[in-house]
Amino acid sequence: MKCLRPLTVDAIVLCEGRIVLIRRKNEPYQGMLALPGGFVERDETVEQAVVREAREETGLDTEIVRLVGVYSDPGRDPRGPIVSVCYLVKATGGRPGAASDAAAVELVRPDEVPALAFDHDRMVGDARLTVEIR
Repeated sequence: MKCLRPLTVDAIVLCEGRIVLIRRKNEPYQGMLALPGGFVERDETVEQAVVREAREETGLDTEIVRLVGVYSDPGRDPRGPIVSVCYLVKATGGRPGAASDAAAVELVRPDEVPALAFDHDRMVGDARLTVEIR
């Protein structure tokens, strides 16, 4: 049996009608804008991981609104085949500020999201199919 692929989470964070993006501090895609997210730790669920990663990278407390999708294209991450579970979440507290793997935090209008790292453009596009971020 082959090893399972590493598992990550990504968060489309809504805060005051805007989407919270991070500027990546590290490779891959260092300096590019991306959704907050990261690897799921051994002792947590994907739901716990997405809330933790959003807080670690943006300073915001969040609550899950819904699952956006599971992204498993083997080429989606230059580090290798990594699966990501993406959630739409809303900010419930805290102040936006860069931390952890983020060099900066930017809030952008949903209709003005620039090109993003990884396959995060696809994730935002999939989330746009719902009324939450139109």
